[in-house]
Amino acid sequence: MGKITGFRDYPRVACPHRPPLERIEDFAPFRQPLPPEARREQAGRCMDCGVPFCQAGVRDQGAWLGCPLHNRVPEWNDMLWRGNGSQALSRLLKTNCFPEFTGRVCPAPCEKACVCGTFGQPVTIRDNELAIIEEAFARGDLGPRPPDKRSGKTVAVVGSGPAGLAAAYYLNRRGHTVTVLEQSPRPGGLLTYGIPAMKLEKEVVARRLALMEAEGVAFRTGVTVGKDLSPEELDRIYDGVVFACGAQAPRTVPWAQDGQPGFCYGLDYLTQQAMALEEGRESSLTARGKRVAVVGAGDTADDCVAVALRQGCAGLTQLVRKPASRYGEGAFAGDAQKEASARLQGPIQRFSTQIKTLLRGEGGGLTGAVLDTPQGEEEIPLDLVIAASGFAGCQETALRARQAMPRPEKVFSAGDMVLGASLVVLAIADGRRAGRGGGPIPHGLHQPDLTVLSDRGRGRGGHLRMAAPPPFLCEEDRTKGEK
Repeated sequence: MGKITGFRDYPRVACPHRPPLERIEDFAPFRQPLPPEARREQAGRCMDCGVPFCQAGVRDQGAWLGCPLHNRVPEWNDMLWRGNGSQALSRLLKTNCFPEFTGRVCPAPCEKACVCGTFGQPVTIRDNELAIIEEAFARGDLGPRPPDKRSGKTVAVVGSGPAGLAAAYYLNRRGHTVTVLEQSPRPGGLLTYGIPAMKLEKEVVARRLALMEAEGVAFRTGVTVGKDLSPEELDRIYDGVVFACGAQAPRTVPWAQDGQPGFCYGLDYLTQQAMALEEGRESSLTARGKRVAVVGAGDTADDCVAVALRQGCAGLTQLVRKPASRYGEGAFAGDAQKEASARLQGPIQRFSTQIKTLLRGEGGGLTGAVLDTPQGEEEIPLDLVIAASGFAGCQETALRARQAMPRPEKVFSAGDMVLGASLVVLAIADGRRAGRGGGPIPHGLHQPDLTVLSDRGRGRGGHLRMAAPPPFLCEEDRTKGEK
């Protein structure tokens, strides 16, 4: 490695954050890059490990340890330390087609497995990854790389989230003619509409989409498979079909229905804000001047908290059904909670608490909620409730279309549609597997179930069962640089 004693000589320095009270005034990125020399020092902290667990990608007691993509972390950290950004980029792209996404929104299980972190602070792997890819874009090293020749085969990828884009990327690299079908007005799926702009700038997503288009990938938006395009038409037009429709159906709550005044689901709330920001207007689902309750404790709930603060809510409460002891020390010290604490002068979370019923006025508008707390029932005033309690699975339209395909042998699935609601990095890993036609996948990810769909279109665990990919998707990769 570049600096043998770097882990002792240099302290860990993460990307600096804008002050909470400053960043909640806009949707600009809240993380700022380090100067080049400081970033080089952070790469120099990477130890010469005998066994680099950071790239192992294993699942331990429900949590991921190491990178599910098997990123060659020590290799590109060494290149970054030596000042060889081009070689660092080459090593990074061998395993990760979208490091500009994972470098921003991945929870960094690689750092949890870092040997340096066993006795001190882990290496800033995610920040280093982001620096490599962004410096490469700045240098102009990432121009279009279309395949040398086409296979003559056509593939439709249904869904343009991280899994769908990854599958499309690798299928196109193999020389297949790829068309991505997306039901939303813009491609990108979760990357465009689900992750707020301060965590993932939409210009970054658009930059990658433009690059993929220049490499030959076609995008068709406003197309709902099963409605605008039938399974029979898909079967007739394309030689293979990849379903990567995500798992966006919300987990419903017993105390409210979608469409009721003063109530919405988390992903709908985030999507409306993303569309409004794109069009330069205020969201139709705004928290401005309202007393807000966010129900849930996951990433979506945290994003809703952050957006509500930026919209100018009058008050904010985060209701968590489980006790605080279930989450461990510091579990709720994330960026959104720090912003809320700074603005509202105190914590916003209430544990072991859930909504029992919503209260409405004479006109049907929301006035408050009755809470079930450890101390008994409690009534609080509310104007908006955002339910972000997780996801139930894939949308029914996509499931029916997947099951109705005339020839299942030419169809397979990828991403959250198979895995259930998961991480962006896992979706990319599964999309890579789909695009490469099988091959090694991270330990703990689903193994392909080479059977057609059951009558219910579900496999064990409530997820879709894998269908065998068409033979041409499994041909040996002959694209330059892919071996």
